[in-house]
Amino acid sequence: MAVFATKAPSWQFTRLINLAGLSAIAWTIFGLLTTVMTYLSVTGVGISGSQSFGDGLWLFVTSIGLGQSLAMNVIAGAAVSTIAFVVVGLRSALIPTVIAFAGLFPLAVSGHASANTGHAMAVNSLGLHLVGVSVWVGGLMAAVALRSADLDSNLLAARRYSDLAGFAYFVIAVSGVAAASVRIYSFAELNTDYGHLVLLKSAILLGLGVLGAYYRRRILNRGALAKHFWSLVGCELALMGVAMGLATALAHTAPPQHNVDLSNPTPAQILTGEKLPPDLTALRWFTASKIDLVWLLVAVLGIALYLAGVRRLAKRGDKWSLPRTLSWIAGMLLLAWITCGPMGVYEQYLFSVHMIAHMMLTMAVPLLLVPGAPVTLLSRAVKARTDGSRGVREWVLWAVHTPYARFVANPYFAAINFASSLVVFYYTPLFGWATRDHLGHEWMVVHFLITGYLFVQSLVGIDPGPKPINYPVRLMIMLGTLTFHALFGLSLMMGNGLLLADWFGAMGRTWGENPLQDQQTGGAIAWGIGEFPAAFLTLLVSVQWFKSDARDAKRLDRASDRSGGADIESYNQMLAARAARREQAEIQREAAFEASAQKKADDDRSYEGEQ
Repeated sequence: MAVFATKAPSWQFTRLINLAGLSAIAWTIFGLLTTVMTYLSVTGVGISGSQSFGDGLWLFVTSIGLGQSLAMNVIAGAAVSTIAFVVVGLRSALIPTVIAFAGLFPLAVSGHASANTGHAMAVNSLGLHLVGVSVWVGGLMAAVALRSADLDSNLLAARRYSDLAGFAYFVIAVSGVAAASVRIYSFAELNTDYGHLVLLKSAILLGLGVLGAYYRRRILNRGALAKHFWSLVGCELALMGVAMGLATALAHTAPPQHNVDLSNPTPAQILTGEKLPPDLTALRWFTASKIDLVWLLVAVLGIALYLAGVRRLAKRGDKWSLPRTLSWIAGMLLLAWITCGPMGVYEQYLFSVHMIAHMMLTMAVPLLLVPGAPVTLLSRAVKARTDGSRGVREWVLWAVHTPYARFVANPYFAAINFASSLVVFYYTPLFGWATRDHLGHEWMVVHFLITGYLFVQSLVGIDPGPKPINYPVRLMIMLGTLTFHALFGLSLMMGNGLLLADWFGAMGRTWGENPLQDQQTGGAIAWGIGEFPAAFLTLLVSVQWFKSDARDAKRLDRASDRSGGADIESYNQMLAARAARREQAEIQREAAFEASAQKKADDDRSYEGEQ
């Protein structure tokens, strides 16, 4: 709320930053208590001041997954509490904000999420749930803290909190349904202790949504806010408190058991936690799915917010290109299909499928998203703030104009990053981390998308960025970079060793190509699949080159018309002057040649006379 709803310096900013620091101190204290109590619960030992107790607790927080997660959460809280009290501006306030959200992830990988067979969905849903709850409850506390005698200031803070609360409510609702879906497989399982808690929590969430809608439609005006503010805040806090209490109960209640036999797990279950999927047939390329909640939400929100921006432009009479809109929608749908479709199912088991996903994320999706020009649409559709605070528009425009953004978006750096990341990723431990760890997998998708987006943006993008380079250089950069891609693919095709032998070679797969042949197929894909995006990218650069030349010609024609042909007359005079200079220089050269010939003749006669 401090970085989104206030300006700095101001008493509102200072009050919220101090509140964040105090809250982080409480976070750290309760986090420490939770860590110690969890250790006592897991080990069954009693608390004492002995050396063995301290050694055991240290081992728990440094070597055991659950203890490490709890310790990282405490460290994040301590970092926020330390940094918050030295923050002096909006940009510096971003640092504890990012740390605070990052500190929620360790909690997402503990509890039911860490042990469930649907590990990825459980972690994603819990992580998103924690983000939504933090924004919703923390934002409400901030809105209360900003309460003053100035009704206009109160109304502004309430409206900005309402924007955040609407986003948080959507995230909480979707992630809550997803979290329940990986633990409750049928309606009959709702008639359990866990199911009863889910139903109660859902009812309260629905009640909060109704209250929020009423609040946004009826109360967000000057008079009504002054009259009903505290009653609404008290009602929301009460419902939120009950909902969080039920969430705590859910975290400590065993979900329904589904009698999964893990007495004799297969190699695939040992490595991935999931059963080996059936053979990848042509039909399963259209029917197989494994929802990645994070990227499904990114795609849905990306399309919805983009269309909302286009609609806002249309309402005020401005036009937005239909091809750009269709390109953006197609890119988001392709992103959802890659991350939630058959590639999400099979990329852990087949290197070739992983390579298809990689190449499409880094080349095909950016080719569709970049022409959509989302930053340009945002700058036109969202009204600029004039009170010194920064909303989404101001933060995005600030981010794309920072020195770091200009550096990474530079065409030369983008090309080097695009090409070298192949080698750095696949021939370092990063590949293993991204394959085995859920956080690594999510980082991999982000990396591929950003790397490809920056490369395509540097060649054909119209959004704000560094000074563009000329079109012949763009074509040379593109061809050189894609040639490197081809060489990388060729090296995989000719290689005789598995990149991750203890993963792809130990999966126990009985269908499809053997792991080495599958890896070589992936190399062929890395080589061949780049031809289609390369052809399309070449076409885009060529079309932009042609349009640029046409615009320059029209601009010169208009300038000539405005000057009444004076520029043409000046150009003709320049040519005439050059011709006159060339003619004069030719006459001078001829005269110098004749003088030299005459001198030589005189010298010859003089020599003959002397003889």
